[in-house]
Amino acid sequence: MINVERYTLSNGLRVLHHYDANTRMTALNVLYDVGSKDDSPERTGFAHLFEHLMFGGSVNIPDFDMPLQLAGGENNAWTSNDITNYYTIVPTHNIETAFWLESDRMLGLDFSQQSLDVQRHVVIEEFKQRNLNQPYGDVYQLIRPVVYTRHPYRWPVIGMRIEDIENATLDEVKAFYYAHYAPNNAILCVSGNITAEKVFALCDKWFAPIPRRDVAVRNIAPEPIQTEARTISVERDVPLDALVKVYRMCERRGAQYHACDLLSDVLGTGASSRLHKELVQHKRLFNSIDASISGEIETGMFIINGKLNKGVSIEEGNKAIEQEIARIQQDAITQREINKVVNSFEAEHLVSNLNYADKAANLAYHELIGSAEDINTEVDRYKLLTPYDIQKAAQDVLQPHNCTSLYYHSTQE
Repeated sequence: MINVERYTLSNGLRVLHHYDANTRMTALNVLYDVGSKDDSPERTGFAHLFEHLMFGGSVNIPDFDMPLQLAGGENNAWTSNDITNYYTIVPTHNIETAFWLESDRMLGLDFSQQSLDVQRHVVIEEFKQRNLNQPYGDVYQLIRPVVYTRHPYRWPVIGMRIEDIENATLDEVKAFYYAHYAPNNAILCVSGNITAEKVFALCDKWFAPIPRRDVAVRNIAPEPIQTEARTISVERDVPLDALVKVYRMCERRGAQYHACDLLSDVLGTGASSRLHKELVQHKRLFNSIDASISGEIETGMFIINGKLNKGVSIEEGNKAIEQEIARIQQDAITQREINKVVNSFEAEHLVSNLNYADKAANLAYHELIGSAEDINTEVDRYKLLTPYDIQKAAQDVLQPHNCTSLYYHSTQE
């Protein structure tokens, strides 16, 4: 059981605390309710760019890393479609350094053209490395705008075009900051060897003086229901043909979310999964294949991704996948298959919450989508699933009219 104490400041900042006596360290995690879905269509990748800018100096602290290193700490951040998450880890006796640093960059950044130019260059190089210069790196740039026609999930976190980042102005940076980076749009979770009383007192000292802000109101167009199959075909200089099939599924809070998650594991996670055993080991059609879900807070993706062996056509591989889907739709999976996946998930869940820093991030996320305490019942949601639940999810989601397929042809001989 992960125990949580909570406190809300007058400026709207939600504070969570978890005491962990097994460490002499403490993690301070700040989750901002802003992600790439809050990008403008003309400035895709902006939330990710801003993650980098947050390390470029704040109002009173020109160098974020130096005082943290002197305190024996470390920090990092990540951006997703839905959130931007920052964490700082320090020895507990130096925790006030973390409060000072994080509160100052929530209060205000030291906006400068130099910082923007530096971080813009970093993000553009990351874009090139991940999306342009890596085999199969553009898969989600290609498929997302076909899966999503209206919703801002139609671009990947890093953005659709380099020009969107190249053309970003300092005024746009400032506007984005004040529209999203506010105490009333954040969740602060502190986990480690520190009492709740001390944490809440430090929050009053360092975060309470930060004023509330007018956070931008989301006006995201709902994605229309998909009624017919969609297909894209491209040629690339890659070693093997690849086939990616994406089915639209429910949101993170949806009734079938956990069933779809378990279904993806049964179908395509690990060497004992159905797709791997049948299509890689037995029929030798695919060099590799897996299934996963994207896990977004809003309408998500159920993804099957495979690379075919030489001499096997994409059409042949597609037919084989559809046969395996039909099998799981017609004949309910066994309780043994469910138990195997649930046991694996339970082990992963325990491991992912052993570390105080991971607990801080996970608690903040659960608070955003519902309640931090839900972290304690997440495994139970999977244990309650029946073979019928999984079969029903396969029947509802894995339908041809609900599928977008990417045929990724290799041009290599």
